[in-house]
Order: sequence, then structure tokens, then C-alpha cells
Amino acid sequence: MKTNAELQKDVQDAIKWEPLLHAAEIGVTAKDGVVSLTGIVDHYAKKTEAENAAKKVIGVKVLVENIIVKTSDSSSKTDNEIADEILKAFKSNALIPENRIKIIVENGQVTLEGEVQWEYEREITKNAIHYIPGVKGIINHIKIKSEIINDIKQKDIEHAMKMNWVVYDSDIHIQVSGTTVILTGTVNSWHQKEEAERIAWKTPGIQHVDNRLFVDYEYSKNSLSS
Repeated sequence: MKTNAELQKDVQDAIKWEPLLHAAEIGVTAKDGVVSLTGIVDHYAKKTEAENAAKKVIGVKVLVENIIVKTSDSSSKTDNEIADEILKAFKSNALIPENRIKIIVENGQVTLEGEVQWEYEREITKNAIHYIPGVKGIINHIKIKSEIINDIKQKDIEHAMKMNWVVYDSDIHIQVSGTTVILTGTVNSWHQKEEAERIAWKTPGIQHVDNRLFVDYEYSKNSLSS
């Protein structure tokens, strides 16, 4: 079991361990598994790197992320310049279905809309924007519209879960409703929760994953709030 102070330090250490975040001023508080991140960074990639680092720490149940991206005046870009950079990034990656994606940029906030066939296409589209200077936030409204018409078999998803070392022994229950996969049960970490969802998304014909997995971790009752 961890105390709040121990979880706070573990998250702080995980963030400091990332080379991109060595000089970043990111505040961390922790209470009963709820971890909050605050601070100001000069690049959106640092914001996501801090979030990913925190999620991998054992004991994190909920992540509240309030990191602000603030670029210097010398490196700031107009929305049109950001949009041009995004289009170039899309064209340089043959896996991104750029003709299906609509981009909206407003004050550095990027909103993605459209429809793709697979979750990986939605993810690589979003990830292509992470390192573009001037981006302050990304809202991913891209929907999955699979052209594959298959009956989604629950046993196939269960088999895929058992083959993955991260989640094979977790208490995960799978329910299929049309083109939706519902995940319930208990896992030991946020990483397991996300990995289970990632596996489910690979199912042919799937259009939605309802991830209701609960992250369970016990804390010392004598721990003090940090």
C-alpha cells in the first residue's frame, strides 16, 4: 500500500525521468489515488508526456490534468500557420486518411472532426499534431465508422485479452452490444485500463468502446493528504 505522499513522489519522479520534462515546472498533488497535475509548459507534447508518465504510475486511479500550454511571443504562430503545419504533417503520413478529416484551429486549440474506419487511424491523426509548435490543445471528435460488416464475437476479444501479458490475468468482463464493446470489472492500474481498451478497439466492425473498468488500489488509512 502507498500513502498519498508516496504516490505524489512516485508521480513526480516519473515525470522528472522523462527527458522532455526535466526542466518543466509541473506540480503534483495526490489523495486516495486522485492525482492532479498543474503548471505551465511551452509545448503541447510536454503536456501529453506528463499525462502519460503519471498514468503509468501504480496507484493512480484518476488523473486531473490542468497543465497549461503557453508559448513565447517569439515562437507563437497564427491559427493559419498552425493549420498549414497540420496539413503538411498529414500529407507526410500515408496512414492518415486526410480526405476524411476536418481541422478547426482557434487560438491554438485544434479540433479534429470526421470519420475513419479504425481507432488506430484516429490515434495517429491526433498524434501527428502533438509536436507542432503553437498547438495548445487537441480535441479529437473523429468518429469510427467501420465499413466492415461482421458479427463482433465476444470470445475473440476475450482471447485477444488473454494473449496480452499486461491484462491477461485481470478481472475484465466483456459484453458486446451491436457495434459497441462494453468493458467492466477491475484492473490494478490505469495502464491496464487503457491497454484493455486498446485491444478491444482492434475488433473488426467495432464503432465504440465503453470502458467502465475500475482501477483498484488500496491506500494506507493513516496516510496524510498531500
